[in-house]
Amino acid sequence: MSIRRGPVTIRVPASSANLGPGFDAFGLALSLHDELTVEAIDEGLEIEVVGEGAGDVPLNAEHLVVRAMEAAFELLAERPAGLRLSCLNRIPHARGLGSSSAAIVGGIAAARALVEGSDERFDDLAAYQLAADLEGHPDNVAAAQLGGFTIAWIEGAAAAVERLDTDVPITVFVPPEPVSTERARGLLPETVLHADAAANAGRAALLVAALTGAPHRLISATEDRLHQAYRAEAMPASYQLVRSLRVDGVPTVISGAGPTVLAFARGITDAAPAGWTVHELDVDPEGVRVL
Repeated sequence: MSIRRGPVTIRVPASSANLGPGFDAFGLALSLHDELTVEAIDEGLEIEVVGEGAGDVPLNAEHLVVRAMEAAFELLAERPAGLRLSCLNRIPHARGLGSSSAAIVGGIAAARALVEGSDERFDDLAAYQLAADLEGHPDNVAAAQLGGFTIAWIEGAAAAVERLDTDVPITVFVPPEPVSTERARGLLPETVLHADAAANAGRAALLVAALTGAPHRLISATEDRLHQAYRAEAMPASYQLVRSLRVDGVPTVISGAGPTVLAFARGITDAAPAGWTVHELDVDPEGVRVL
């Protein structure tokens, strides 16, 4: 194998996990993208960040894209002498839209693109496994890697995934203040009622049907009893928006760990609280790709 000369540009989508009842399993790729341009150079590490996270993310080897690239280079047993990385970030950070998963999946894809012949020893399934290992859970990285609607799980130490096509309208409401995944997860109880677990299992099954052929079931299919209400104190405005839209018959959930709110609808941008950003999106069917 050898290192490719010249720049490579990677496009990777945002993602929404959970989708209500599919806690730590469901993912949906969204038509909001980060773009990474990487190039092998003679020495050193040069990083430029434009957009989301500019001025906040580290511009050294601790940058998440670089860390993902280095992990992939190690598995490939090949590394350029130096790297130039340019990030055009559109995915908001710490908002429940999979920004860290996009960085990891994009970094792995960039490393594979720089090493010619990498697919022979490091295919898409291996890339997904590495991304899940680096992220710590597979739901967002599955959607970012494969696009569409994904159901992800762990079998032993192996990350597994089933990808399905879906085409639903999406509006996301992004609040100005972040909530860390660690804080949101820390609010979850160690045990839940059997009735709540059973209800979520049924709704998760219904959501698969709703997203793949029965969209009129989305309002029932997006009901959740396992995580959203417990996290409300960390994002009261988000939880209130979910409740108010659902009262109006709009299938609405907290996106991932929040605080972004995702609705399966369009034409509702006027529901956004003051200071929030609204994106009307589609499902990204492709996942990460080399442009």
